[in-house]
Parts: sequence; C-alpha cells; structure tokens
Amino acid sequence: MTLLTLLEHSPYLLISLAAVMGLLVGSFLNVVIYRLPVMMQREWRSDCLNYLGQASAESGEKALQEAIVQAQQNDAATYQAFNLTLPLSRCPKCQSAIKPYQNIPVISYLCLRGKCAVCKNPISMRYPSIEAFTGLCSAIVAWHIGFDATLPWALLLTWSLIALSFIDIDHQLLPDSIVLPLLWLGLFLSEFGLFTGTDSSIIGAIAGYLSLWSIYQLFKLITGKEGMGYGDFKLLALLGAWLGWQFLPIIILLSSLVGAVIGVSLIILTKKDHTIPIPFGPYLAAAGWIALLWGDELNGFYLAFIGI
Repeated sequence: MTLLTLLEHSPYLLISLAAVMGLLVGSFLNVVIYRLPVMMQREWRSDCLNYLGQASAESGEKALQEAIVQAQQNDAATYQAFNLTLPLSRCPKCQSAIKPYQNIPVISYLCLRGKCAVCKNPISMRYPSIEAFTGLCSAIVAWHIGFDATLPWALLLTWSLIALSFIDIDHQLLPDSIVLPLLWLGLFLSEFGLFTGTDSSIIGAIAGYLSLWSIYQLFKLITGKEGMGYGDFKLLALLGAWLGWQFLPIIILLSSLVGAVIGVSLIILTKKDHTIPIPFGPYLAAAGWIALLWGDELNGFYLAFIGI
C-alpha cells in the first residue's frame, strides 16, 4: 500500500500529517513574519540612497554625494547577509546560536520552559502560538477537504494568509512578494477548475480589487482621508481569483462585521485612539479562509436570509 493510498483511506492520518506539516511551516512563518518586512525596509532604503546618489551626481553636489556614498558603505558593513535563510536564528539578547534540536515547533519551547538555553532570557509566547495556530488551521483544512486535489493548494493559501495577517498587524503591510504570486496562482488554478472556473476567477480578481478601490476613493472624496491601503485591494483580488466572484459579498460582509466589532472593542476596552488606523488585512484573510471552507453554506444561508 502506497503512502497516498494510505492517506486516502485514513482520514485521521491525513489530518495528523497536515497538523505536523502546519507546525513545521508555522516555525518558518515566524521567520517570514519577522524578516520579510525588514528586508523590504532595507531594500527601500537602498533604492532611496541610489536615487539620491544619481540626483546628487547630476546636480554636481559633491558634499551630498559623498555623504550618500558613505551611508551606502555603512549599510554594506552593517547589513550583512539577511534573508529568509541567513543569518541563522540566534537569541536576541546573548546572540547564542539556536541549535536545531532547540527549534522544534512548540516542543522545544515547552522543554526550554520559554527561556533561552544559554542566558535564560524569556522567549516570546508568540512564536509557539503561531506554530500551534498554523498546525491547528492546517488540521482543520485537511479535516474539511479530505484527500482531494485541492488540499495542497488550500494549505498553501492558509499558510500565506497567516503570514500576511501577522505582517499586517505588525507593520500595516501586505507584501506584494506574497500577494501577487498567489493572485496569479489562483488564476492559474482556475484553468483546472480546482476552486472555481476561469471566468469566475477572472471576474473575481477584477471585482475584488475594484470594489475596495471604489470604497477607498469614495471615502477619500468625502472625508479627505485614506480609509485603507492598496494592499487590501490586492488581497481581496487574490481571494476573488481563488474562490470566484460569488464569494466576494460574504467575504466583505464577514470582514467588515468582524473588523467593526474588534475595532470598537479595542477603542472601548484599551482606550485605543480611534484616529490610529487598524489593519484590515487580517479580517479579510480570516473571512477569505472561512469562505474557502464554508463558503457554499454561508452563501446559501445569506441568500435565504435576504429572500433570494
């Protein structure tokens, strides 16, 4: 009996495997969530210095040009290789390297009692929480979808939405390096009818982007303020490409309701300044994930509720 046959006829084994994979991926997502925004900021700084260097050379401002060259040299000396693989993980306090057996998702945190093995500096509870949350979500996806051709892609979308959500919470950024490849992948998968058809996917991507873009423009026209970022438009376009335009109303409704409830709760309970923007990406991501698994049932309930 092959592994695929065993997974097909053993749902508990499939769910367990998905949960373990989720734990491992969750450990990697911790790296992505922390490092990708830093990589983006360094790239933006480098681009700005290059542009200013060209402008100063054209204008003949030697003092400015020398200052920019010095800043570039300082950056090159300070910013060593920094990507999703290098440098290896270290304790932020004592800089001791984290050994592979100290980096087992959740288990290592429990064995180390939430502290660095060398300096005993507390390790943030966030790391095992993201690992456990990713494992749980992966298990739910495997339980709901089962042994199906859509399962690997649904897991990929789930993991990506988790990374996007936490990056948006931390930095109010939805990186194009994650969103755009996923958007194109959703359109590509529609060619095989895995989640929706091609026509529905294309219309979903267009309608997803334009719907929030229109709301943004209308809000800006009325208030003179920006109500959301362009990353939110792209994220909804991504979800429209994967799931089809039919699921956009329920995604927008769910994300708006959850966002309103959480936003008001934060203002009341934590005295959060209502003028400080709250990232909308996590609500879109959560609503899109719910629609991925239970979209047909929710759409049926919604249409029955409004009498259609």
